[in-house]
Amino acid sequence: MKNLLTVVGDGNAGPVLDTAFMAAQRFNSHVVGLHSLTTEYAVVFGGEMGFSISSEVDRTLEREGHERRDQARRLFRDFMNAKGVPLDPVPAGHNGPTASWREEDGRQNAVVGMIGRVFDLIVVEQPEKLASIAEATLEDALFESGRPVLMVPKRSLPTLGEVVAIAWNGSTETAVTVAMGMPFLKQARKVVVVTVGPQHMPEPGPDGEELARTLERHGMDVSIRTAYGRQKAQGESFLKEAMAAGADLLLKGAYTQSRIRQMIFGGGTRHIIMEAQLPVLMAR
Repeated sequence: MKNLLTVVGDGNAGPVLDTAFMAAQRFNSHVVGLHSLTTEYAVVFGGEMGFSISSEVDRTLEREGHERRDQARRLFRDFMNAKGVPLDPVPAGHNGPTASWREEDGRQNAVVGMIGRVFDLIVVEQPEKLASIAEATLEDALFESGRPVLMVPKRSLPTLGEVVAIAWNGSTETAVTVAMGMPFLKQARKVVVVTVGPQHMPEPGPDGEELARTLERHGMDVSIRTAYGRQKAQGESFLKEAMAAGADLLLKGAYTQSRIRQMIFGGGTRHIIMEAQLPVLMAR
């Protein structure tokens, strides 16, 4: 976890930066703050082709976009300065987290999905609502980058990775998340496997006891809790058990069901995305 991509959408990204900084402290990482500026065009009816670009509205959108970029840049630099994290170029002999700022043009979700492929971890904000740019960014980070994604809730916790819960349902996606989350698991003071009963496993696979034994062979202190219910109810139970265990990080395989099925019928992943009050590490 040496190279962290942190998405800074505007001046309200404080919790994202708090969490990225705690991860950087844990792994002595370099934090890249990323802001993407989208060029939007306002289309109105009229003109020879039946529509035209409203230059006045376009100028307003462009100005607002540049204001958001300025806020994001200022927040990132002020935050890193307050934490004593040097921005590139890094002074000779510095030992500790470092940072740099990066600006790109394009839709935030597409940029993150593409650029994130060379980072060890992508840190994004929790969406406030469905069908938002924050949700699109989270999903493109998951589906397009191939890298683990750390979703940060609106209120950051004082610690990260001291007690790590795993939402274990035996799926391939969750197995991938556990593998990618091993740096956090190996440094955790305690690991809690939150497992479902065999009747609620999405496919035949190892149960929570088997995962716990494997993690214990890595020298981890592991306990087991049981979640109940399917789909949304299962997501609620995963969160409830993780919080009851005092976890400050949850590992969750993303979209064990298809994304379309979850959009229509609901599911554990979508419930956790919208309701989690602790950071969630996801992969698929």
